[in-house]
Amino acid sequence: MLDRRLTLGVALLLALQGTACMHVQNQVNPEGPRHAGEPGDRTPPTERHAPDILVASFNVEHGLEIEGALEVIRSDPGLREAEVLLLQEMDSEGTERIAHALGMEWVYYPATIREGREFGNAVLSRWPIVDDKKLVLPHLAVYGRTLRTATVATLDVDGTPVRAYSVHLATPVNQLLEARKQQMEAIVADAEGHPHVIIGGDMNSNSIPEIARQEGYLWPTREGPRTTWFARVDHILFKGLVPPWSDHSGTAPDTGGASDHLPVWARGRILVDQQHNNF
Repeated sequence: MLDRRLTLGVALLLALQGTACMHVQNQVNPEGPRHAGEPGDRTPPTERHAPDILVASFNVEHGLEIEGALEVIRSDPGLREAEVLLLQEMDSEGTERIAHALGMEWVYYPATIREGREFGNAVLSRWPIVDDKKLVLPHLAVYGRTLRTATVATLDVDGTPVRAYSVHLATPVNQLLEARKQQMEAIVADAEGHPHVIIGGDMNSNSIPEIARQEGYLWPTREGPRTTWFARVDHILFKGLVPPWSDHSGTAPDTGGASDHLPVWARGRILVDQQHNNF
């Protein structure tokens, strides 16, 4: 046990030293840089019990193993049939490659440029994306002073607007719990005026999603296996959507080395309020 703690301690120290020396440009402008596109051959949403929607989230570990990530997505029905795919730790080139391979529309905003590479979140959708933005989250990292953001997209799901947030909160190493809670609170506050909301991504916590749950969100991915070596930190939350009675969430069993996070998925049924179902 002591040897394991020493090994983890050394690894953490090396990681912090690397972060401290990293050249970082925070992308603080909420207007961009923005990258978006539509596939040449769009794959339509899966025909299922309307108005059901399948959502998946995948942290692709620095966006390095794109072909490996695509193999993971294609091998799991909860991922390959998703109408909404939320990606983290991506750059614009990798996001576009995945979106085009899957026949999905996409939008991506980097939070930082690290050693010349973009680092941020993306929303991919088989439904039309009618609006999008970058939400700048509070608190820079203690080490490296890096910024965290959420990529936000409004989707037209058969005439019902659904607001989707691709999220990557700060790590426990880089922020105290209270600061990381405030990042989630900023996302929930931004979504307050929207009746149908998806929040998903790498929360770097198995407890912070409780903040959204206390505001009325459902947390279908709460139970399940660890998505990293230390905890279940990748989650999807719903507002204005309810999980079906069965087969409502899952976790990919393996990534084959494509990432250090297991992807998760959740199925929701949109609760249509007639006064809100039009744009």
